Amino acid sequence: MKSKVTNEINRIIEVLKNDQSSDGSWDYPFETGVSTDAYMIILLRTLEINDEKLIQALVERILSRQEKNGSWKLFYDEKNGDVTATVEAYYALLYSGYRDKGDKELVVARRRILEWGGIEKSHMLAKIMLALTGQYKWPTFFPIPVEFILLPVSFPINFFDFSVYGRANIAPMLILADQKFTIKTKRSPDLSNLFLSRGRAENDEFFLDRSREWRSFYSFIQQGIKNIIGLPEYIHTMAIQQTKKYIVDRIEPDGTFYNYFSSTFLMIFSLLALRFPKNDPIITKAVDGLKGMACQIDGHTHMQFTTVNVWNTSLINYALQRAGISWDDPMIQLANDYLLSRQHYRYGDWVIHNPTNLPGGWGFSDMNTMNPDIDDTTASLRSITHLVRNEAVYRQAWDRGINWIFSMQNHDGGWAAFEKNVDKEIVKLIPIEGAKYLLTDPSTADLTGRTLEFYGNFTNLIKKHNAIKNGVNWLKNNQEKNGSWYGRWGICYIYGTWAAITGMVSTGVDSEHSSVQKSLKWLRNIQNPDGGWGESCYSDINEIYTPLGVSTLTHTAWALDALIAASDKATPEIQAGVKFILDTSDKKDWTLSYPKGQAMAGGVYIHYHSYRYIFPLLALSHYRKKFLE
Repeated sequence: MKSKVTNEINRIIEVLKNDQSSDGSWDYPFETGVSTDAYMIILLRTLEINDEKLIQALVERILSRQEKNGSWKLFYDEKNGDVTATVEAYYALLYSGYRDKGDKELVVARRRILEWGGIEKSHMLAKIMLALTGQYKWPTFFPIPVEFILLPVSFPINFFDFSVYGRANIAPMLILADQKFTIKTKRSPDLSNLFLSRGRAENDEFFLDRSREWRSFYSFIQQGIKNIIGLPEYIHTMAIQQTKKYIVDRIEPDGTFYNYFSSTFLMIFSLLALRFPKNDPIITKAVDGLKGMACQIDGHTHMQFTTVNVWNTSLINYALQRAGISWDDPMIQLANDYLLSRQHYRYGDWVIHNPTNLPGGWGFSDMNTMNPDIDDTTASLRSITHLVRNEAVYRQAWDRGINWIFSMQNHDGGWAAFEKNVDKEIVKLIPIEGAKYLLTDPSTADLTGRTLEFYGNFTNLIKKHNAIKNGVNWLKNNQEKNGSWYGRWGICYIYGTWAAITGMVSTGVDSEHSSVQKSLKWLRNIQNPDGGWGESCYSDINEIYTPLGVSTLTHTAWALDALIAASDKATPEIQAGVKFILDTSDKKDWTLSYPKGQAMAGGVYIHYHSYRYIFPLLALSHYRKKFLE
């Protein structure tokens, strides 16, 4: 067994060594279905940027992902496909000019959309895209007035009560909805035959059913604006200008707005609504920034939602060191130099709720300079650990990073992804589809667990330190009845449980503690007969663990790593998990590309191409060190 484990570890190391980029990073793709591909076609055609090579390549990828029933799916086991993805793909294919309504691919797609209930059944965010490109009627009522941005942070609900990724998308929406902006071109297709309501979209179809209930609170917001700043004629103009300033001030060096595809797409349209010409330098640079997110997957061009270089690099670099690669190996040094160059010095929105701390975190993507997150910061700190005692510049980076992590702990004891204490219940009531995921940034088991694991294994904090104690208590208080934890940014309960167990055990919680034992029992009970584990994206949608029915490498590695961390001997379940990884490491089927991350339940799922290497490498390395040496 030892030789097989070592051989597999060495095989993964060799793959990673060959895939490292010249700048020290790993740029494995961040894959999210076809929506971004479709939106890029729509954007280019709207701006009349006739990049035919790119458009044709995106058309080919979209068509390569179509199902036999005419739909496009978000994940493999999605039963009938996804109406929103299908509408977006259909629209983009028509707008591209390379497909016609009479083509068989579009005929079956159109039939599928109508069977679902028509274009009206698509997600609210898609309806906004359709409205601003002239395919859907803007509602007379938008649940958030543009003046909302002027409310001070002392007001019971204000713009900075939204998550940073929520603000990034909502800010341009405020301008677009206020202006009811619409733009069509000579190439714009006619989608009226996708409506069951004869092309008319009523207001109640645009937002959630509680729109009428929200109107009273909407009035409360307007009254608050009036009481605080009055309602002179220029206040509306002031709100528009403040929203524009918020957006433009957060443009990254590559021209994108926060390095997110969706927010940059909306930003471009909001600038058009403010009468920026299509060839304005801000717009052209933003388009170039989006083009820079293109990657190649299985011979097809895919527009990434964002790049994932920092996350890939920090996780891979740490996993390589756990596998025995020395910290002074050239591969490790090059990666750490890259990470050092990506530490933040600019203040981001996080400072609104954490005004006394200095910057020092790391972001997710390659060009992220002001939007750090907890996960990337602890991952990067793990990666540079061995350099801290040897090089002053890394010690300074460590101090800045760990101080930022300490300052970002929520009042409830947990850690969120991007900000501190941004989880007001009232925000979840806003009648925006997916508000719970888009607009809030709560403490989560995955973030809290991994932060605790970092504290326990990479610092000399005493186990009774308040930061650790409060974090552990948060995990204990938020454990599911069945013993699992929900992982917000992964799929899903296996992910959260792995993070929670490894975090608790590393910070001194006895493996015999009832919370740990209950979670271990749950993991053992959901193990598949082949020794692996697998979880469906339906867990995220149903908010309850849903088995995938087959095992995946990444889910197995997470579960296995949790069992290893909390066990003092190689149990049969651990042995079976190791055997599954060894037996299937070279297997290539749909389980390899099955999403292991999510951004919005039922909307955006992520296939991290790096995970097939990172987590099996970590689990096998931990197994070898604990039970074979």
